[in-house]
Amino acid sequence: QVQLVESGGGLVQAGGSLRLSCVASGRTFSSYAMGWFRQVQGKEREFVTAINRSGGSTFYAASVKGRFTISRDNAKNTVYLQMNSLKPEDTAVYYCAADREDSGSYYYSHVYDYWGQGAQVTVSS
Repeated sequence: QVQLVESGGGLVQAGGSLRLSCVASGRTFSSYAMGWFRQVQGKEREFVTAINRSGGSTFYAASVKGRFTISRDNAKNTVYLQMNSLKPEDTAVYYCAADREDSGSYYYSHVYDYWGQGAQVTVSS
């Protein structure tokens, strides 16, 4: 019953930046933990980053720490992923996800209840 709509993907040169947005439907967005995952065809879906329901705590995969920033605006029902200093190995389909219960187990895809449609990010060398 919750829809997540992503935007902001595209093609960028190595070293460049992109910002992904994920807008959620409904009135209970502020109670959800939100995460971003990415997936390359033929490989397992990979945790990227997550943020708790208040925005006071964030978590990052080691591969993106220092380059990516997750944030949320609960008044706009939106979570963002700012990606800087992009590398070719960041190329993937990026998915936002919502955990209704804010379980605190942000690294595991199975705890998330709703998923966005995916946004292709391609980084050229």
